[in-house]
Amino acid sequence: MSLAPRAVLVHRTTEYEELLARHGTHGQAAFFLSARGRSVDAVRERHERTRRALAEVAGAVPLTWRQTRVERADLDRFLFGPEDVVVVVGQDGLVANAAKYLTGQPVIGIDADPGRNAGVLVRHRPDRARRLLPYAAGVGVAADELTMVEAVTDDAQRLLALNEIYVGPPGHQTARYTLGLDGTDVPPEPQASSGVLVGTGTGATGWLRSLWEQRSSTLALPAPSDERLAWFVREAWPSPTTGTTRVEGLLDAGGGLRLTVESDRLVAFGDGVESDALELTWGQTIRLTPATTRLRLIH
Repeated sequence: MSLAPRAVLVHRTTEYEELLARHGTHGQAAFFLSARGRSVDAVRERHERTRRALAEVAGAVPLTWRQTRVERADLDRFLFGPEDVVVVVGQDGLVANAAKYLTGQPVIGIDADPGRNAGVLVRHRPDRARRLLPYAAGVGVAADELTMVEAVTDDAQRLLALNEIYVGPPGHQTARYTLGLDGTDVPPEPQASSGVLVGTGTGATGWLRSLWEQRSSTLALPAPSDERLAWFVREAWPSPTTGTTRVEGLLDAGGGLRLTVESDRLVAFGDGVESDALELTWGQTIRLTPATTRLRLIH
């Protein structure tokens, strides 16, 4: 017997809840914010909108389904199943946070606070959940297949990200490594920089785009469903032993960017989540490629 679908509602702790956890009471939180020229009322209103959205989505789950909730901080310990329909209630970034733990499950992005989010990934309002949930679990559902980026180390550590993966120093030191490109005759180049960013078409609306614009790059950034990735070296430094001839490029499906570490410690993390980073040390190699896993985001 096949299992009934399970709705997994992904959410995050609100700013108001974080304030209460830190200060204990509403009054103490209000005093803290007022001393900094902010009002607790606006923060609480956003909290209430988010909670109403979460409750509305939970109430829209079909009665024959199972349902559960998972907070962002617990995603790395949560076991998603093949029968899950994942409903992200929050901001665009929360979809990216969840994407790395999925293996093809359909995802519905619910905008919990319309007007404050770009709505690139959280495309729907809470009142559409009642229709979207059974649709997402059906056959032939229309979904965008968004490309993800994957990093694999020579000791089989693996990292997935929807927007981008950063490889570089954990602080403000200089990253030293040798950069090579798969499938080319160009020899690897030793480099010293503040890190390397490899991102997708989805990430091309964020950090990746800021680098692209900052250097007036002529690269054609990929679209979210393109299999290509774009990569940029941040602040490469020329010296007698390090070069700057390869500081940006595109990776097609099957292509890869290789970095061999020549520093005591580098890290690789995805979508800005530094707490879930791969640790890299002298002599290790990390390879970044378009991932075979894609995010299935419901229209």
